[in-house]
Amino acid sequence: MRAVRIEAFGEPADVLEHVEIPEPPPPAAGEVLIGVEHAPINMNDLSLIQGAFPIRPSLPSVAGNEGVGRVLALGSGVEHLKIGDHVLIPLYSFSWRERLVVPAARLFALPQGDLRQLAMAGINPPTAALLLSQFVDLKPGDWVAQNAANSGVGRSLIAIARTRGLRTINFVRRAELVPELEAAGGDLVLLDVEGALDKVRVVGGGGRVPLGLDGVAGKASATVAGALSDFGTLVVYALMSGEPVTIDPLDLIGKRVTAKGFFLNHSDIEPKISAALRDTVPLVASGAIRVPIAATYPLAAFREAVDHVRRGGKVLFDVGGAR
Repeated sequence: MRAVRIEAFGEPADVLEHVEIPEPPPPAAGEVLIGVEHAPINMNDLSLIQGAFPIRPSLPSVAGNEGVGRVLALGSGVEHLKIGDHVLIPLYSFSWRERLVVPAARLFALPQGDLRQLAMAGINPPTAALLLSQFVDLKPGDWVAQNAANSGVGRSLIAIARTRGLRTINFVRRAELVPELEAAGGDLVLLDVEGALDKVRVVGGGGRVPLGLDGVAGKASATVAGALSDFGTLVVYALMSGEPVTIDPLDLIGKRVTAKGFFLNHSDIEPKISAALRDTVPLVASGAIRVPIAATYPLAAFREAVDHVRRGGKVLFDVGGAR
């Protein structure tokens, strides 16, 4: 069967190969065989390939951290699924291949919905849900500030916050995203430019902003921290800029802002992923959480696909392993 495999850690264009690998064995007790249909390319995939991700597989290794597929065969004792069910590929099961065998215990049949959108449901929606619940006791009417609002996490957070009665302050870097994210439900969408915090203070009307979420790092961190209320918490979950987190010292000293970090596979967070998935997958299936897709590629076009991700836009592999 076909797969995209990491031969050594390094730049994806140099170290990835489109290869034929053996078919997986029949599923053993408690396992299922899945035919992969769609698998996204995430920035954490590229970090893993470069060897800069906290998870480092033994090499050579198939790549790909999430996706969606169809159950093709059941091992003995698996009674909560049936052949033909669509399921999420378990995180870090290396999904850029046509078929794989995985444990069935945490899998569940997906509701009807756009399979390409569901392929992106494994990381970003549960991350957003857990960011909203793990650090601050939020009350209906509270504001949550975030950057990277156009990202998968950012769009998921807007939708989830609305279901919880929360309001969102969303910082973006391109003007054309403002009306788009307002239409998606963002309560306040602002360009991250000088003067943005003045608009936060005016529109927010002094409302409580106890939580800020930072997926960019660098100078963008300071904007989110600056939007927080006294004793607010800034949570850093990604570093799209590749730069160190920057916070105005007066926010640390005067407002006593606290900075923390989040990773989906922290030992205290990982056991909560399954519940977060069950809460957020229906929002993806219904279209309440939707991420614009720039393009899809076959596995063989992995170099073009990775290059597209680097230029910007959400890209998926159309794997077709269930056909």
